[in-house]
Amino acid sequence: MIGDGWDGEPSVRPGEFAEEARPARRIAIVTGSRADFGLLLPVIRACAARDDLAPMVIAAGSHLISPGLTYQDVRREVEVAERVPMQVAGRTGRDADVEALGAGVARFGRAFVRLAPDWVVVLGDRIEALAAALAASVGGYALAHIHGGDRAEGVADESMRHAITKLAHLHLAATGQSAERIRRMGERAEMVVVAGSPAIDDLARFERLGDGAFVELGAPDAVLLMHPIGRHAEEEETAASAALEALAARRSIALHPNHDAGRDGILRAIRGAGVREAEHLPRPVFIGLLRRLAEDGGLLVGNSSAALIEASALRLPAVDIGARQAGREAPGNVVHARGESAGAIREAIDAASAIDRTALRHPYGDGRAGERIASALARVDARGLLRKRCVY
Repeated sequence: MIGDGWDGEPSVRPGEFAEEARPARRIAIVTGSRADFGLLLPVIRACAARDDLAPMVIAAGSHLISPGLTYQDVRREVEVAERVPMQVAGRTGRDADVEALGAGVARFGRAFVRLAPDWVVVLGDRIEALAAALAASVGGYALAHIHGGDRAEGVADESMRHAITKLAHLHLAATGQSAERIRRMGERAEMVVVAGSPAIDDLARFERLGDGAFVELGAPDAVLLMHPIGRHAEEEETAASAALEALAARRSIALHPNHDAGRDGILRAIRGAGVREAEHLPRPVFIGLLRRLAEDGGLLVGNSSAALIEASALRLPAVDIGARQAGREAPGNVVHARGESAGAIREAIDAASAIDRTALRHPYGDGRAGERIASALARVDARGLLRKRCVY
């Protein structure tokens, strides 16, 4: 196994790594949304810091939906080598996702022909990652998958994440449990790296949100970040309205959901409640806000993985609602609401506010995931890996 732990260089099996001098490997790193770009940035930087790797960033999917606020975030941080449009502004729903997926596969295929990557890197379980993974697999490009082996129901996230695992050649797992699931799926153990989550890598870079920016956001003591899970918009609206009702006694800010089926219902709930809202917070602002809430007795409410990963590292109490994160490892900062009613969510908020945070721990690594991922991409020779074989 490569790097089954947090210390040292990956172990080497004879024949698995190329030792001869070679030009820098071309690493196509795919980002499709605000949800993955913040996690991928430490990976991009770690690759760029090495002489033997040449990262090429592909911005795709929801980054490119008008008004493209998250695409501007990407451009501020890195040079974009290719753009891959997928979704159409104003269209949401499972049928729209199917069309976007098909468009993405074709467009990623053309991008890979132009860029000629040695590795294609994707993260997580969204349709942008699946489209890139399918194009890489059919097109004959080596595929590396970050955050494989996790469990999270989402819309169709569980199925898509594990489908990407079966397409991938190199597995960059966030936790030991996730790595074990990947091995049990028949993947070669020596191709599984326990890297940690790159979401943890850059937390130390972001300071507590300053007073001016904090006041501009309404000086909140709670953040609602709730994404749809593929239900009818009316059902999503009901669930979001219950969460907002449970938060009525707090100064809350509601962030807009991602572009999945049911998004419109959550937006209606936010606007109907008259709560302060934000379409998008750049990652430095978002993490700075979470850090300030952690220090000042606030909390994060909703169904985002940020509650279980970034918030756990910051020791911020969080309430998880519904089935979107079902199955994901939940650190001690998280209280799962026993239902989607306002009363159940209010009980969970009270329980989260009472958590003793002094000894909280999380399973997502030591903040060096980007380095480990870059090291594996540089050392693993993709030649001979493109023909997948189940090991059991």
